[in-house]
Amino acid sequence: MRTEQEMFDLLLTTAQHDERIRAVYLNGSRANPHVAKDMFQDFDIVYVVTETPSFLEDDKWIHLFGDLLMVQEPDLLDKGLGLDKNFAYSYTYLMLFTDGNRIDLRLLSTQAMLDEYGKDKLTVPLLDKDQLLPPISPTSDCDYHISPPTKGQFDSCTNDFWWCLQNVAKGIWRDELPYAKQMFEDTTRHALHQMLNWWIGQQHHFQLSTGKMGKYLKNYLPENYWALYKKTYADADYDHMWSAIFATCTLFRSIAKDVAHHFHFSYPHKDDANMTVYLKHVQMLPRDAKSIL
Repeated sequence: MRTEQEMFDLLLTTAQHDERIRAVYLNGSRANPHVAKDMFQDFDIVYVVTETPSFLEDDKWIHLFGDLLMVQEPDLLDKGLGLDKNFAYSYTYLMLFTDGNRIDLRLLSTQAMLDEYGKDKLTVPLLDKDQLLPPISPTSDCDYHISPPTKGQFDSCTNDFWWCLQNVAKGIWRDELPYAKQMFEDTTRHALHQMLNWWIGQQHHFQLSTGKMGKYLKNYLPENYWALYKKTYADADYDHMWSAIFATCTLFRSIAKDVAHHFHFSYPHKDDANMTVYLKHVQMLPRDAKSIL
């Protein structure tokens, strides 16, 4: 597998030798000094170009970066779905190579660059042939830090968590596995992750991120909470799913009460108690029951 330095050398040498490419900058995790480096990090690269059509008319040039395993062109796919895409403004190639490296390369017109440059604070300029790139602050991941909850956000999160569990429960009782699973992930886990973020944020003065989809949660949860969090995942066995539901409720209840205390919010004890009784009742209902009561 080519090293990080070899990849950057290749990306910059290609840009230096191509007169159409006037500037280069880096986004993403490789621009974040707080993210541990590993071999699966993408190279999120932007080429600021004089025009895009010549790149798109003959895209053999992307083979300069190595032996391709697969390419995705999201703008082309979006256009195929009927979306309005201006290829002259910007165009993206997502490239996975046989050695495991991945480059997410965006071609931006000068106007596209001016519209976006520096708005993502994880931006590092790498090459500027014509001094096109405006001055920006040093790279920072502050845009991705957890924000403290408002009372409305806390109330919405706790209400969604307890309310939507009824949908998971009835999906299990009806033997609607896809529905029950998706409802749990899209609503219950979403609310759990939101509350976990607030709980972790308050422990660290809201100066960090738990990463996309909570991928760094393990780094910030104490061992007992992480052990409980792992129990929120289940297979397709309904008994296991019920166990995961009650583990999720236990974890959510504990952290949400801490968050409520910290911010002087009111925790919905009545909703918690009522829905816990409801869930246990549905769990015990026979499959041929005609009534919940």
